[in-house]
Amino acid sequence: MQGFPNLYRNISSTKWPASAKPPPRSTTILFGAALLIGVFVSFRWITSPITDGVRVQIPVPARMHGLSVKPRKLPPKEIPFKCPGKNETIRCSSNAPLNPGTAAEDEHAAPACPEYFRWIHEDLQPWRETGISREMVERAKRTANFRLLIVNGRPYIEKYRKSFQSRDVFTLWGILQLLRRYPGQIPDLDLMFDCVDWPVVKASAYRRRGNGNGTAPPPLFRYCGDDETLDIVFPDWTFWGWPEINIKPWELLQKELKEGNDRIKWKDRKPYAFWKGNPVVAATRQDLLKCNVTETQDWNARVYAQDWHSEIRQGFKQSDLASQCDYRYKIYIEGSAWSVSDKYILACNSVTLIVKPRYYDFYSRGLMPVHHYWPVKDDDKCRSIKFAVDWGNSHKQKAQEIGNAASSFIQEDLKMDYVYDYMFHLLTEYAKLLTYKPTVPPKAFAFCPETMACRAKGLEKQFMMQSLVNFSKDSKPCTMHPSFDRLSLQLALRRKANSINQVEIWERRAWESQSERA
Repeated sequence: MQGFPNLYRNISSTKWPASAKPPPRSTTILFGAALLIGVFVSFRWITSPITDGVRVQIPVPARMHGLSVKPRKLPPKEIPFKCPGKNETIRCSSNAPLNPGTAAEDEHAAPACPEYFRWIHEDLQPWRETGISREMVERAKRTANFRLLIVNGRPYIEKYRKSFQSRDVFTLWGILQLLRRYPGQIPDLDLMFDCVDWPVVKASAYRRRGNGNGTAPPPLFRYCGDDETLDIVFPDWTFWGWPEINIKPWELLQKELKEGNDRIKWKDRKPYAFWKGNPVVAATRQDLLKCNVTETQDWNARVYAQDWHSEIRQGFKQSDLASQCDYRYKIYIEGSAWSVSDKYILACNSVTLIVKPRYYDFYSRGLMPVHHYWPVKDDDKCRSIKFAVDWGNSHKQKAQEIGNAASSFIQEDLKMDYVYDYMFHLLTEYAKLLTYKPTVPPKAFAFCPETMACRAKGLEKQFMMQSLVNFSKDSKPCTMHPSFDRLSLQLALRRKANSINQVEIWERRAWESQSERA
Protein backbone atom coordinates (compact mmCIF):
# COMPACT_ATOMS: atom_id res chain seq x y z
CA MET A 1 0.00 0.00 0.00
CA GLN A 2 2.90 2.37 0.71
CA GLY A 3 4.00 1.89 -2.92
CA PHE A 4 0.90 3.62 -4.25
CA PRO A 5 2.02 7.24 -3.48
CA ASN A 6 5.51 6.52 -4.87
CA LEU A 7 3.94 5.08 -8.01
CA TYR A 8 1.82 8.21 -8.45
CA ARG A 9 4.86 10.43 -7.79
CA ASN A 10 6.91 8.65 -10.50
CA ILE A 11 4.10 9.05 -13.02
CA SER A 12 3.56 12.74 -12.33
CA SER A 13 7.30 13.56 -12.54
CA THR A 14 7.99 11.73 -15.80
CA LYS A 15 10.33 13.58 -18.23
CA TRP A 16 8.52 13.79 -21.53
CA PRO A 17 10.56 13.77 -24.80
CA ALA A 18 10.84 17.10 -26.61
CA SER A 19 9.10 15.64 -29.64
CA ALA A 20 6.11 14.63 -27.58
CA LYS A 21 3.79 17.11 -26.08
CA PRO A 22 3.03 16.28 -22.49
CA PRO A 23 -0.59 15.36 -21.91
CA PRO A 24 -2.84 17.84 -20.20
CA ARG A 25 -2.78 17.78 -16.37
CA SER A 26 -6.35 16.46 -16.23
CA THR A 27 -5.37 13.49 -18.41
CA THR A 28 -2.48 12.70 -16.09
CA ILE A 29 -4.75 12.73 -13.07
CA LEU A 30 -7.32 10.51 -14.77
CA PHE A 31 -4.63 8.07 -15.83
CA GLY A 32 -3.24 7.88 -12.29
CA ALA A 33 -6.68 7.35 -10.83
CA ALA A 34 -7.44 4.63 -13.38
CA LEU A 35 -4.20 2.89 -12.52
CA LEU A 36 -4.98 2.99 -8.80
CA ILE A 37 -8.43 1.53 -9.45
CA GLY A 38 -6.90 -1.17 -11.62
CA VAL A 39 -4.45 -2.15 -8.89
CA PHE A 40 -7.28 -2.25 -6.32
CA VAL A 41 -9.52 -4.37 -8.58
CA SER A 42 -6.63 -6.73 -9.28
CA PHE A 43 -6.01 -7.06 -5.53
CA ARG A 44 -9.72 -7.82 -4.91
CA TRP A 45 -9.71 -10.36 -7.73
CA ILE A 46 -6.69 -12.14 -6.25
CA THR A 47 -8.41 -12.54 -2.85
CA SER A 48 -11.90 -13.29 -4.16
CA PRO A 49 -13.41 -16.80 -4.38
CA ILE A 50 -12.66 -18.62 -7.61
CA THR A 51 -15.42 -20.47 -9.42
CA ASP A 52 -14.08 -23.82 -8.27
CA GLY A 53 -14.52 -22.80 -4.63
CA VAL A 54 -10.83 -22.18 -3.91
CA ARG A 55 -9.80 -18.90 -2.29
CA VAL A 56 -6.32 -17.60 -3.03
CA GLN A 57 -4.85 -15.07 -0.62
CA ILE A 58 -1.61 -13.15 -0.47
CA PRO A 59 0.08 -12.25 2.81
CA VAL A 60 -1.18 -9.00 4.30
CA PRO A 61 0.90 -7.01 6.80
CA ALA A 62 -0.46 -7.07 10.36
CA ARG A 63 -0.61 -3.28 10.37
CA MET A 64 -1.71 -1.18 7.41
CA HIS A 65 -1.73 2.60 7.68
CA GLY A 66 -1.96 2.39 11.49
CA LEU A 67 -4.88 -0.10 11.53
CA SER A 68 -4.42 -3.14 13.78
CA VAL A 69 -5.49 -6.46 12.27
CA LYS A 70 -6.25 -9.20 14.82
CA PRO A 71 -4.88 -12.64 13.99
CA ARG A 72 -7.57 -15.14 13.14
CA LYS A 73 -8.59 -17.33 16.09
CA LEU A 74 -7.87 -20.95 15.31
CA PRO A 75 -10.74 -23.41 15.83
CA PRO A 76 -10.42 -25.61 18.94
CA LYS A 77 -8.75 -28.94 18.40
CA GLU A 78 -10.92 -31.96 19.05
CA ILE A 79 -9.82 -34.04 22.04
CA PRO A 80 -9.14 -37.62 20.98
CA PHE A 81 -11.41 -40.43 22.13
CA LYS A 82 -11.47 -43.90 20.67
CA CYS A 83 -12.79 -47.24 21.82
CA PRO A 84 -10.67 -50.21 20.70
CA GLY A 85 -11.76 -52.91 18.33
CA LYS A 86 -12.42 -56.48 19.36
CA ASN A 87 -9.51 -58.10 21.23
CA GLU A 88 -7.69 -54.75 21.42
CA THR A 89 -6.52 -53.10 24.63
CA ILE A 90 -8.25 -49.97 25.89
CA ARG A 91 -5.85 -47.03 25.74
CA CYS A 92 -6.29 -43.66 27.41
CA SER A 93 -5.77 -41.40 24.41
CA SER A 94 -6.71 -38.33 26.44
CA ASN A 95 -4.92 -39.36 29.63
CA ALA A 96 -1.91 -37.09 29.17
CA PRO A 97 -2.51 -33.49 30.35
CA LEU A 98 -2.79 -31.02 27.50
CA ASN A 99 -1.67 -27.42 27.37
CA PRO A 100 -4.24 -24.85 28.50
CA GLY A 101 -4.58 -23.72 24.87
CA THR A 102 -5.85 -20.23 24.19
CA ALA A 103 -7.70 -19.78 27.46
CA ALA A 104 -4.86 -17.94 29.18
CA GLU A 105 -4.38 -15.71 26.14
CA ASP A 106 -8.02 -14.75 25.75
CA GLU A 107 -8.06 -10.96 25.72
CA HIS A 108 -11.71 -10.73 26.71
CA ALA A 109 -12.49 -10.57 30.41
CA ALA A 110 -14.28 -13.66 31.68
CA PRO A 111 -17.92 -13.07 32.68
CA ALA A 112 -18.83 -12.90 36.35
CA CYS A 113 -19.94 -16.17 37.89
CA PRO A 114 -23.52 -16.49 39.18
CA GLU A 115 -23.98 -15.23 42.71
CA TYR A 116 -24.29 -18.70 44.23
CA PHE A 117 -20.59 -19.34 43.52
CA ARG A 118 -19.85 -17.20 46.59
CA TRP A 119 -20.92 -20.11 48.77
CA ILE A 120 -17.75 -21.94 47.75
CA HIS A 121 -15.87 -19.65 50.14
CA GLU A 122 -18.33 -20.45 52.95
CA ASP A 123 -18.15 -24.21 52.37
CA LEU A 124 -14.35 -24.13 52.66
CA GLN A 125 -14.29 -21.71 55.60
CA PRO A 126 -13.73 -24.41 58.28
CA TRP A 127 -10.21 -25.02 56.89
CA ARG A 128 -9.11 -21.44 56.14
CA GLU A 129 -6.98 -21.17 59.28
CA THR A 130 -5.64 -24.70 59.57
CA GLY A 131 -5.35 -25.80 55.97
CA ILE A 132 -6.12 -29.40 55.01
CA SER A 133 -3.63 -32.10 55.99
CA ARG A 134 -3.38 -35.65 54.69
CA GLU A 135 -4.56 -36.88 58.09
CA MET A 136 -7.75 -34.80 57.82
CA VAL A 137 -8.50 -36.20 54.37
CA GLU A 138 -7.95 -39.79 55.50
CA ARG A 139 -10.32 -39.32 58.44
CA ALA A 140 -13.10 -38.73 55.88
CA LYS A 141 -12.61 -42.29 54.58
CA ARG A 142 -15.03 -43.65 57.20
CA THR A 143 -18.11 -43.03 55.00
CA ALA A 144 -16.54 -42.23 51.61
CA ASN A 145 -17.34 -44.21 48.47
CA PHE A 146 -14.10 -43.29 46.76
CA ARG A 147 -10.94 -41.22 46.99
CA LEU A 148 -10.08 -39.02 44.02
CA LEU A 149 -6.62 -37.70 43.29
CA ILE A 150 -5.32 -35.51 40.51
CA VAL A 151 -1.54 -35.64 40.17
CA ASN A 152 0.20 -33.81 37.34
CA GLY A 153 -3.11 -33.41 35.54
CA ARG A 154 -3.98 -37.13 35.65
CA PRO A 155 -6.89 -38.58 37.65
CA TYR A 156 -6.59 -41.55 40.01
CA ILE A 157 -9.21 -43.30 42.10
CA GLU A 158 -9.20 -45.54 45.14
CA LYS A 159 -12.55 -47.27 45.63
CA TYR A 160 -13.93 -48.14 49.06
CA ARG A 161 -17.58 -49.13 48.59
CA LYS A 162 -20.09 -49.17 45.74
CA SER A 163 -22.64 -46.38 45.67
CA PHE A 164 -26.37 -46.71 45.10
CA GLN A 165 -26.98 -47.31 41.39
CA SER A 166 -24.54 -45.37 39.17
CA ARG A 167 -24.00 -42.29 41.34
CA ASP A 168 -20.27 -42.83 41.71
CA VAL A 169 -19.84 -43.75 38.04
CA PHE A 170 -21.40 -40.57 36.67
CA THR A 171 -19.81 -38.36 39.31
CA LEU A 172 -16.40 -39.61 38.21
CA TRP A 173 -17.44 -39.27 34.57
CA GLY A 174 -18.30 -35.63 35.22
CA ILE A 175 -14.88 -35.00 36.75
CA LEU A 176 -13.22 -36.53 33.69
CA GLN A 177 -15.19 -34.13 31.49
CA LEU A 178 -13.97 -31.22 33.60
CA LEU A 179 -10.39 -32.33 32.95
CA ARG A 180 -11.09 -32.47 29.21
CA ARG A 181 -12.73 -29.05 29.28
CA TYR A 182 -9.86 -27.42 31.19
CA PRO A 183 -6.84 -29.64 30.37
CA GLY A 184 -3.78 -29.05 32.48
CA GLN A 185 -5.53 -26.39 34.58
CA ILE A 186 -6.84 -28.40 37.54
CA PRO A 187 -4.19 -28.41 40.31
CA ASP A 188 -3.01 -31.47 42.20
CA LEU A 189 -5.58 -32.50 44.79
CA ASP A 190 -6.69 -35.31 47.08
CA LEU A 191 -10.30 -35.67 48.26
CA MET A 192 -12.87 -38.09 49.66
CA PHE A 193 -16.37 -38.35 48.15
CA ASP A 194 -19.52 -39.74 49.79
CA CYS A 195 -22.39 -40.47 47.37
CA VAL A 196 -25.06 -41.01 50.05
CA ASP A 197 -27.82 -38.39 50.29
CA TRP A 198 -27.53 -37.03 53.81
CA PRO A 199 -24.53 -35.07 55.18
CA VAL A 200 -22.59 -36.55 58.12
CA VAL A 201 -19.85 -34.13 59.25
CA LYS A 202 -21.56 -32.57 62.28
CA ALA A 203 -20.52 -28.98 62.88
CA SER A 204 -21.21 -29.27 66.61
CA ALA A 205 -18.37 -31.78 66.98
CA TYR A 206 -15.79 -29.25 65.76
CA ARG A 207 -17.00 -25.88 67.02
CA ARG A 208 -14.37 -25.81 69.76
CA ARG A 209 -11.58 -26.00 67.21
CA GLY A 210 -10.93 -22.26 67.43
CA ASN A 211 -10.21 -22.57 71.17
CA GLY A 212 -7.65 -25.30 70.58
CA ASN A 213 -9.80 -27.91 72.31
CA GLY A 214 -10.92 -29.79 69.24
CA THR A 215 -9.72 -31.17 65.94
CA ALA A 216 -10.36 -29.80 62.48
CA PRO A 217 -13.24 -31.49 60.61
CA PRO A 218 -12.53 -34.01 57.85
CA PRO A 219 -13.20 -32.50 54.40
CA LEU A 220 -15.85 -34.68 52.76
CA PHE A 221 -17.50 -34.01 49.40
CA ARG A 222 -21.12 -34.92 48.71
CA TYR A 223 -24.23 -33.69 46.87
CA CYS A 224 -25.95 -31.70 49.65
CA GLY A 225 -25.50 -30.10 53.03
CA ASP A 226 -27.47 -28.44 55.81
CA ASP A 227 -26.95 -25.80 58.47
CA GLU A 228 -25.78 -28.38 61.03
CA THR A 229 -23.06 -30.03 58.93
CA LEU A 230 -19.80 -29.13 57.19
CA ASP A 231 -19.91 -31.44 54.16
CA ILE A 232 -18.66 -29.77 50.95
CA VAL A 233 -21.40 -29.70 48.30
CA PHE A 234 -20.63 -30.73 44.73
CA PRO A 235 -22.78 -31.05 41.56
CA ASP A 236 -24.73 -34.31 41.57
CA TRP A 237 -24.33 -37.19 39.12
CA THR A 238 -27.54 -36.49 37.16
CA PHE A 239 -25.90 -33.62 35.27
CA TRP A 240 -24.31 -36.38 33.17
CA GLY A 241 -27.32 -38.70 33.23
CA TRP A 242 -29.22 -41.16 35.43
CA PRO A 243 -29.61 -44.33 33.34
CA GLU A 244 -31.54 -46.32 35.95
CA ILE A 245 -34.58 -44.07 35.54
CA ASN A 246 -33.84 -42.82 32.02
CA ILE A 247 -32.98 -39.21 32.89
CA LYS A 248 -30.81 -37.76 30.14
CA PRO A 249 -27.70 -35.62 30.61
CA TRP A 250 -28.59 -32.11 31.74
CA GLU A 251 -27.44 -30.33 28.57
CA LEU A 252 -29.93 -32.33 26.49
CA LEU A 253 -32.73 -32.33 29.03
CA GLN A 254 -32.42 -28.60 29.64
CA LYS A 255 -33.28 -27.96 25.98
CA GLU A 256 -36.23 -30.37 26.12
CA LEU A 257 -37.59 -28.65 29.23
CA LYS A 258 -37.40 -25.28 27.49
CA GLU A 259 -39.27 -26.71 24.50
CA GLY A 260 -41.84 -28.18 26.88
CA ASN A 261 -42.36 -24.75 28.42
CA ASP A 262 -43.04 -23.25 25.01
CA ARG A 263 -45.70 -25.84 24.17
CA ILE A 264 -48.18 -24.72 26.83
CA LYS A 265 -48.48 -21.12 27.98
CA TRP A 266 -48.77 -20.60 31.73
CA LYS A 267 -52.35 -19.30 31.56
CA ASP A 268 -53.40 -22.41 29.61
CA ARG A 269 -52.00 -24.85 32.15
CA LYS A 270 -54.03 -26.70 34.78
CA PRO A 271 -54.60 -24.31 37.70
CA TYR A 272 -53.40 -26.73 40.39
CA ALA A 273 -50.22 -27.78 42.18
CA PHE A 274 -48.65 -31.00 40.83
CA TRP A 275 -46.30 -33.53 42.40
CA LYS A 276 -45.27 -37.02 41.37
CA GLY A 277 -42.66 -39.08 43.14
CA ASN A 278 -41.79 -41.77 45.66
CA PRO A 279 -43.62 -41.14 48.95
CA VAL A 280 -42.08 -44.14 50.73
CA VAL A 281 -38.68 -42.53 51.33
CA ALA A 282 -39.86 -39.88 53.81
CA ALA A 283 -42.70 -39.24 56.25
CA THR A 284 -43.08 -35.69 54.97
CA ARG A 285 -43.90 -37.03 51.49
CA GLN A 286 -46.47 -39.45 52.91
CA ASP A 287 -48.00 -36.47 54.68
CA LEU A 288 -48.18 -34.66 51.32
CA LEU A 289 -50.47 -37.40 49.95
CA LYS A 290 -53.14 -36.19 52.39
CA CYS A 291 -53.36 -32.97 50.36
CA ASN A 292 -54.78 -34.77 47.34
CA VAL A 293 -58.29 -33.96 46.15
CA THR A 294 -61.14 -35.95 47.70
CA GLU A 295 -64.93 -35.92 47.37
CA THR A 296 -65.18 -33.52 50.30
CA GLN A 297 -62.01 -31.42 50.11
CA ASP A 298 -59.90 -29.82 47.39
CA TRP A 299 -56.57 -28.37 48.53
CA ASN A 300 -55.69 -27.36 44.95
CA ALA A 301 -53.11 -30.17 44.84
CA ARG A 302 -52.84 -33.06 42.40
CA VAL A 303 -50.43 -35.53 43.98
CA TYR A 304 -49.39 -38.88 42.48
CA ALA A 305 -47.33 -41.71 43.95
CA GLN A 306 -44.82 -43.08 41.48
CA ASP A 307 -45.48 -46.72 40.57
CA TRP A 308 -41.85 -47.80 40.44
CA HIS A 309 -42.45 -51.39 39.34
CA SER A 310 -44.62 -50.28 36.43
CA GLU A 311 -42.20 -47.51 35.45
CA ILE A 312 -39.23 -49.88 35.48
CA ARG A 313 -41.07 -52.29 33.19
CA GLN A 314 -41.91 -49.45 30.78
CA GLY A 315 -38.48 -47.83 30.96
CA PHE A 316 -39.90 -44.75 32.74
CA LYS A 317 -41.63 -43.65 29.55
CA GLN A 318 -44.50 -42.26 31.64
CA SER A 319 -42.11 -40.08 33.62
CA ASP A 320 -40.86 -37.84 30.83
CA LEU A 321 -39.87 -34.67 32.68
CA ALA A 322 -40.33 -32.33 29.70
CA SER A 323 -43.99 -33.37 29.38
CA GLN A 324 -44.80 -32.62 33.03
CA CYS A 325 -44.83 -28.84 32.64
CA ASP A 326 -48.60 -28.69 32.13
CA TYR A 327 -49.55 -27.39 35.61
CA ARG A 328 -49.32 -23.79 36.76
CA TYR A 329 -47.75 -24.90 40.04
CA LYS A 330 -45.29 -27.67 40.87
CA ILE A 331 -44.37 -28.93 44.32
CA TYR A 332 -40.82 -29.64 45.46
CA ILE A 333 -40.51 -31.69 48.64
CA GLU A 334 -37.42 -33.38 50.02
CA GLY A 335 -37.09 -37.13 50.33
CA SER A 336 -34.65 -38.83 52.68
CA ALA A 337 -32.57 -35.70 52.13
CA TRP A 338 -32.32 -33.25 49.23
CA SER A 339 -33.78 -34.40 45.90
CA VAL A 340 -32.29 -34.09 42.42
CA SER A 341 -35.78 -33.18 41.17
CA ASP A 342 -35.42 -29.54 42.21
CA LYS A 343 -33.77 -28.37 38.98
CA TYR A 344 -36.33 -30.16 36.78
CA ILE A 345 -39.22 -28.62 38.71
CA LEU A 346 -37.75 -25.11 38.74
CA ALA A 347 -37.12 -25.28 34.99
CA CYS A 348 -40.81 -25.72 34.20
CA ASN A 349 -41.86 -22.05 34.11
CA SER A 350 -44.52 -23.00 36.62
CA VAL A 351 -44.57 -21.48 40.10
CA THR A 352 -42.46 -23.82 42.23
CA LEU A 353 -43.95 -24.44 45.67
CA ILE A 354 -41.04 -25.46 47.89
CA VAL A 355 -42.06 -27.23 51.08
CA LYS A 356 -39.72 -25.86 53.75
CA PRO A 357 -36.39 -27.58 53.03
CA ARG A 358 -33.69 -28.65 55.42
CA TYR A 359 -30.99 -29.36 52.85
CA TYR A 360 -29.29 -27.38 50.10
CA ASP A 361 -27.30 -28.33 47.02
CA PHE A 362 -24.57 -26.30 45.34
CA TYR A 363 -26.86 -23.78 43.62
CA SER A 364 -30.09 -23.68 45.66
CA ARG A 365 -28.69 -21.13 48.12
CA GLY A 366 -28.89 -18.66 45.23
CA LEU A 367 -32.69 -18.93 45.11
CA MET A 368 -34.80 -16.20 46.72
CA PRO A 369 -38.33 -16.79 48.13
CA VAL A 370 -41.17 -14.97 46.31
CA HIS A 371 -38.75 -14.17 43.50
CA HIS A 372 -37.75 -17.67 42.33
CA TYR A 373 -40.25 -19.79 44.28
CA TRP A 374 -43.14 -19.76 46.75
CA PRO A 375 -42.40 -21.09 50.27
CA VAL A 376 -44.77 -23.70 51.76
CA LYS A 377 -44.94 -24.61 55.45
CA ASP A 378 -43.91 -28.15 56.31
CA ASP A 379 -46.19 -28.47 59.34
CA ASP A 380 -49.35 -27.27 57.55
CA LYS A 381 -48.77 -28.33 53.95
CA CYS A 382 -52.32 -28.64 52.66
CA ARG A 383 -53.58 -25.23 53.75
CA SER A 384 -50.30 -23.63 52.70
CA ILE A 385 -50.53 -25.17 49.21
CA LYS A 386 -54.16 -24.13 48.82
CA PHE A 387 -53.35 -20.53 49.76
CA ALA A 388 -50.40 -20.44 47.34
CA VAL A 389 -52.53 -21.65 44.42
CA ASP A 390 -55.42 -19.31 45.28
CA TRP A 391 -53.00 -16.39 45.55
CA GLY A 392 -51.33 -17.22 42.23
CA ASN A 393 -54.61 -17.66 40.37
CA SER A 394 -55.76 -14.25 41.60
CA HIS A 395 -52.36 -12.60 40.95
CA LYS A 396 -51.57 -14.17 37.59
CA GLN A 397 -48.99 -11.65 36.41
CA LYS A 398 -46.94 -11.87 39.59
CA ALA A 399 -47.23 -15.67 39.59
CA GLN A 400 -45.92 -15.82 36.03
CA GLU A 401 -43.02 -13.56 37.00
CA ILE A 402 -42.03 -16.00 39.75
CA GLY A 403 -42.20 -18.94 37.36
CA ASN A 404 -40.22 -17.08 34.70
CA ALA A 405 -37.53 -16.03 37.20
CA ALA A 406 -36.99 -19.63 38.29
CA SER A 407 -36.92 -20.93 34.73
CA SER A 408 -34.48 -18.21 33.69
CA PHE A 409 -32.24 -19.03 36.66
CA ILE A 410 -32.13 -22.70 35.67
CA GLN A 411 -31.63 -22.05 31.95
CA GLU A 412 -28.98 -19.35 32.36
CA ASP A 413 -27.25 -19.71 35.73
CA LEU A 414 -27.33 -23.52 35.75
CA LYS A 415 -26.23 -24.27 32.22
CA MET A 416 -23.41 -26.79 31.90
CA ASP A 417 -20.85 -24.03 31.34
CA TYR A 418 -21.46 -22.87 34.90
CA VAL A 419 -21.70 -26.38 36.34
CA TYR A 420 -18.17 -27.03 35.06
CA ASP A 421 -16.98 -23.61 36.22
CA TYR A 422 -18.36 -24.29 39.70
CA MET A 423 -16.44 -27.57 39.79
CA PHE A 424 -13.33 -25.78 38.52
CA HIS A 425 -13.42 -23.06 41.18
CA LEU A 426 -14.39 -25.39 44.03
CA LEU A 427 -11.59 -27.86 43.30
CA THR A 428 -9.06 -25.07 42.70
CA GLU A 429 -9.89 -23.34 45.98
CA TYR A 430 -9.88 -26.68 47.80
CA ALA A 431 -6.45 -27.55 46.38
CA LYS A 432 -5.05 -24.25 47.68
CA LEU A 433 -5.82 -25.40 51.22
CA LEU A 434 -3.85 -28.65 51.02
CA THR A 435 -0.76 -28.53 53.23
CA TYR A 436 0.92 -31.46 51.46
CA LYS A 437 1.72 -32.59 47.94
CA PRO A 438 -0.73 -35.33 46.87
CA THR A 439 0.81 -38.65 45.89
CA VAL A 440 -0.89 -41.71 44.44
CA PRO A 441 -1.77 -44.31 47.14
CA PRO A 442 -0.74 -47.94 46.51
CA LYS A 443 -4.33 -49.11 45.90
CA ALA A 444 -5.32 -46.23 43.61
CA PHE A 445 -5.37 -46.62 39.85
CA ALA A 446 -5.54 -44.30 36.87
CA PHE A 447 -8.75 -44.00 34.89
CA CYS A 448 -9.89 -42.08 31.83
CA PRO A 449 -12.95 -41.64 29.58
CA GLU A 450 -11.99 -44.67 27.50
CA THR A 451 -11.74 -47.02 30.49
CA MET A 452 -15.22 -45.95 31.58
CA ALA A 453 -17.24 -45.44 28.40
CA CYS A 454 -15.74 -48.22 26.28
CA ARG A 455 -16.75 -50.81 28.87
CA ALA A 456 -20.21 -49.36 29.52
CA LYS A 457 -23.39 -50.68 27.92
CA GLY A 458 -26.94 -49.57 27.20
CA LEU A 459 -28.13 -46.21 28.52
CA GLU A 460 -25.02 -45.86 30.63
CA LYS A 461 -22.82 -45.80 27.54
CA GLN A 462 -25.32 -43.69 25.59
CA PHE A 463 -25.42 -41.01 28.29
CA MET A 464 -21.65 -41.01 28.60
CA MET A 465 -21.20 -40.43 24.90
CA GLN A 466 -23.91 -37.74 24.88
CA SER A 467 -22.16 -35.86 27.70
CA LEU A 468 -18.60 -36.38 26.43
CA VAL A 469 -16.65 -33.10 26.20
CA ASN A 470 -15.09 -33.10 22.74
CA PHE A 471 -13.33 -29.72 22.82
CA SER A 472 -11.38 -27.88 25.49
CA LYS A 473 -12.68 -24.47 26.54
CA ASP A 474 -11.10 -21.65 24.52
CA SER A 475 -11.71 -19.05 27.22
CA LYS A 476 -11.20 -18.67 30.94
CA PRO A 477 -13.72 -19.85 33.56
CA CYS A 478 -16.10 -17.23 34.90
CA THR A 479 -14.75 -14.80 37.49
CA MET A 480 -15.84 -15.70 40.99
CA HIS A 481 -17.20 -13.08 43.39
CA PRO A 482 -15.28 -12.48 46.62
CA SER A 483 -16.46 -14.16 49.79
CA PHE A 484 -19.26 -12.72 51.88
CA ASP A 485 -18.26 -10.38 54.66
CA ARG A 486 -20.14 -10.91 57.89
CA LEU A 487 -22.60 -8.07 57.27
CA SER A 488 -23.45 -8.97 53.66
CA LEU A 489 -24.02 -12.62 54.64
CA GLN A 490 -26.32 -11.61 57.48
CA LEU A 491 -28.26 -9.28 55.18
CA ALA A 492 -28.69 -12.02 52.55
CA LEU A 493 -29.97 -14.51 55.12
CA ARG A 494 -32.24 -11.90 56.72
CA ARG A 495 -33.74 -10.93 53.37
CA LYS A 496 -34.59 -14.57 52.67
CA ALA A 497 -36.11 -15.05 56.14
CA ASN A 498 -38.16 -11.84 55.83
CA SER A 499 -39.62 -12.99 52.49
CA ILE A 500 -40.72 -16.29 54.02
CA ASN A 501 -42.19 -14.51 57.06
CA GLN A 502 -44.14 -12.17 54.79
CA VAL A 503 -45.78 -15.10 52.99
CA GLU A 504 -46.71 -16.67 56.33
CA ILE A 505 -48.32 -13.40 57.41
CA TRP A 506 -50.37 -13.21 54.18
CA GLU A 507 -51.42 -16.81 54.62
CA ARG A 508 -52.43 -16.42 58.26
CA ARG A 509 -54.49 -13.32 57.51
CA ALA A 510 -56.22 -15.06 54.61
CA TRP A 511 -57.31 -18.01 56.75
CA GLU A 512 -58.37 -15.70 59.60
CA SER A 513 -60.47 -13.67 57.17
CA GLN A 514 -62.08 -16.82 55.84
CA SER A 515 -62.89 -18.03 59.36
CA GLU A 516 -64.52 -14.70 60.19
CA ARG A 517 -66.70 -14.90 57.09
CA ALA A 518 -67.75 -18.43 58.00
